[in-house]
Formats: sequence, structure tokens, C-alpha cells
Amino acid sequence: MPLRRRRPHLFVCVPVLLCALLVPTPPAASAEGHVSSEGHVSSEGPSASADVVRLYEEASAATARYVEGRRAARVQKTRVRKLDRLLAAERRHMAVLHADLGRLASAQYRAGGGLPHTVQLLLADSPDALMRGKQVMLHADLAVNSAVAKTRRAASGLAVAKRRADRAKRSLDRHNARLADLKRGIERKLERARWTLQGEADRSVAAGRCRGAVRLNQQRTPVTRAWVTPVESYELSAGFDSAGGRWAHRHTGQDFAVGVGAPVRSVGAGRVESVSCGGGFGIEVVVRHKGGYFTQYAHLAAVTVDQGDRVRAGQWVGQAGTTGNSTGPHLHFEARLTPYLGSGVDPRRWLAERGVIL
Repeated sequence: MPLRRRRPHLFVCVPVLLCALLVPTPPAASAEGHVSSEGHVSSEGPSASADVVRLYEEASAATARYVEGRRAARVQKTRVRKLDRLLAAERRHMAVLHADLGRLASAQYRAGGGLPHTVQLLLADSPDALMRGKQVMLHADLAVNSAVAKTRRAASGLAVAKRRADRAKRSLDRHNARLADLKRGIERKLERARWTLQGEADRSVAAGRCRGAVRLNQQRTPVTRAWVTPVESYELSAGFDSAGGRWAHRHTGQDFAVGVGAPVRSVGAGRVESVSCGGGFGIEVVVRHKGGYFTQYAHLAAVTVDQGDRVRAGQWVGQAGTTGNSTGPHLHFEARLTPYLGSGVDPRRWLAERGVIL
């Protein structure tokens, strides 16, 4: 069974929240064309790489806004339910008070027999006791009337609050429907751009001619750790030394299931040892690190570095794809003792020794 571990993607006052959810996120990545290691733009135009990166970022931002909108809608729905319960309780209380009023009225009728108050005094055995009883009954009557009025006002206020909460919930639902449409539209564009990029990579590999590095404007997020995972968001699939029909012997690395075009980054600082685009690994990059170790990033759809480039931990070296001997989009990652196939060590253990747990 493949090992799986999910990592999350990069990501109330109702009116303010609704505005925030619908604010478009500007694209943060663009291509500057094919660039040499000296930083000069070549005459070739940019490929689909930049479109994929931009759409990845837009899809991530749209997903984050959609998730936040759904969360806000759930909070509002909970508030509506609470108001429903409070309103029902107030109405039950009012019904009880009305019943109490009815009982008081019945008691007064039974005590007086429907006779005028003067006649009751004349016929009573103890006029003082009758007066005291009447006084107690009057106070009880006034108290129940006052409680009924207060309960009625409370129920009216709750009904107003519930109508407002219902309106806010419906408004959130409409905005979330728009966000869902926006998210689906971006994802459709991303899927088309992914396969455009993969098509370019396949043609390059078939021709046996590597396209130059495509320099992308990577967002400079501070990386405080010396070592990182080769991709930010992934599921682990085939592991090191596992058996399978796709490999001549046993699997030589760790696979990360990611989409075509997902940024692939150097796990640590080093220098690009080689960039190649043929053979079973398709388009691949090998990076030399201090201590004599090498890391390999294979089955790429594009590269963003040239041979000899210095790279820092977390810097993009390419974009994931499915070139070479690959049955679907993923990154094949190896940790090696030499730049060459056959010198690999368990990449999960190797990364764990450097504080990176997959």
C-alpha cells in the first residue's frame, strides 16, 4: 500500500468577510523567458510554465477563500439555529404564561361566582379575608400580565434577529456559490495549462533536445530551515526499495504524487550538477550538496535552473510532470552518494536525519 500523508496547500462581521472573500488575488509568478545561467533572456518566448504556476497560485487562493466562505456560512447557520431554539423557548414560555392567566381568571370566577364585588363583600363570612384574597389575586394577575408583555417583547426581538441572520446566511450562500464557480473555472484553466506544459515536455524529450531553463519569479518566502521537502503539498506513493513491474530491479527513490506543473524545490542548498531530458527519468535535475550527497528530481515537465547554478533550500529547480518511464504525474526524488543511478540511499531516512519528516 502506498504511504500517504497530506500536507495543506498555501493559503465575523459578515459584510467585511464577504468583501474579503471576493477580492481577487493578483498573480505572483510570471515567466521571463528562457534564461541562461548568467541571467540573460534568450530569444525564445516563455512556455506554459508561468501559466501553470500562476494558475496554481490562483487556484490555491480561490480554494482558501471558498473554504473560509464555507466556514463563515457554517458559523452563520449555527447562529440561525440558536436563534430558532431561543425563539421557540420564548414562545413556549409565553404559552405557559397565557395558561397561567387563564387559571387566574378561572379562580377569580369560581371565588366570586360571577357576583359583583359589593355583593361578594356582603355575603362573605370574612370580608377582610376576601379583600386580602382579592389583593393577592390582583398582584398575581399583574405579575403574569407583566411577564407576558416581557416575553412577547423578547420573542419579537428574537424574531427580528433571526430574520437578519437568515438574510446574512442567504447572502453568504450566494457568495459561496460564486466562489465555487470561480474555483471551478480556475481549476479547468489549470488542467488545460498543465497538459499544454506536459505536451511541450513530451515533444522536447521525444526530440532529445532539452529546452532551456524557464526562470520563474518565485515568491521569496523566508526559509529558516536548512532542509525542506521537495514539494510543498503532496501524497507519498511508491517508496524506496519497493518492488513493482515498472522497475527493472527495485524502486530507487521516493515518489510524491503531485499535479503536472507543481513547483519542485531543492531540498537544501547546493549547486546544480546536471540537467538532462532523456532516458527513463525523462527531464531530471541533479543537485550536489555539502557533505558529498546528491539529490535527484525526475519526471519533470520543465526545469527552472541550468547546470552550474547555485540553489538555496526551497528554491524551485523545476516543475513536476510525467516524462520518461512514468505512469502518471509525480515527482521521483532520490538521495544519492554519487550523481549516478545505483548509489541511492533511503530518501525518507536521509531527510529525517536532516529534520524533514515525510
